[in-house]
Amino acid sequence: MTDDYRPACCTALDDRWPLPLRPDGLQLISTRFDPSQLDKDDFQRCAIPAVPGVAKRQAEYLAGRLCAREALQRLTDQAWVPGIGEDRAPVWPAEVCGAITHGSGWAGAIVGHTSQWRGLGLDVEKLIPAPRAERLAGEILSPAELFRLEGLHPDQRAQRISLTFSAKESLFKALYPLVLRHFYFQDAELLAVDGNGQLQMRLLRDLHPDWPTGSTLQGQYVEFEGYLLSLVSIPA
Repeated sequence: MTDDYRPACCTALDDRWPLPLRPDGLQLISTRFDPSQLDKDDFQRCAIPAVPGVAKRQAEYLAGRLCAREALQRLTDQAWVPGIGEDRAPVWPAEVCGAITHGSGWAGAIVGHTSQWRGLGLDVEKLIPAPRAERLAGEILSPAELFRLEGLHPDQRAQRISLTFSAKESLFKALYPLVLRHFYFQDAELLAVDGNGQLQMRLLRDLHPDWPTGSTLQGQYVEFEGYLLSLVSIPA
């Protein structure tokens, strides 16, 4: 890791690869963060532009940018800090694609060269408790996805709903920079999941000439300590 100042609100940056498969040429850095430990001078000490908001928003932003800077340092030998675009998405250096995620005290960033990767989407979520998952199912899942839940135990249903939510968030992050169109939960479906942490997504609407209805994309996921982390990586 770099010798840069580390705020008390973040654990040491972690370069361990948590997902089942490690695609070539990708850098993923993660950290844990605690908003209650954020100091008002942490942004200045970390040389990262501050953002407005409550401590939770500031801590998750700082943690995500620290991960992104370290990942970019390893990929490009330049300690870039991604800015914020007009669409609120991170702005990456030329010839780099990436994604940042944060939630419930965990943050991570992944980057790769555009010569190898067209798009990257990374998302972390806490596993949704079964009662809340059932309330959200109709918003997150397509009719076909809802049908595939039939017969599952409530805990299995909650896990699949959580996974579908995370996978669709990762899909959006990976595809949005390529299509520059907003799309929503009902515009894609989680088509298949296997026991090795691999998943397949399918588009249910036309997004771009390169990404028409029926296009399929591959992803992967892992569960750890009550979290669910998903990655959709689109090769160049």
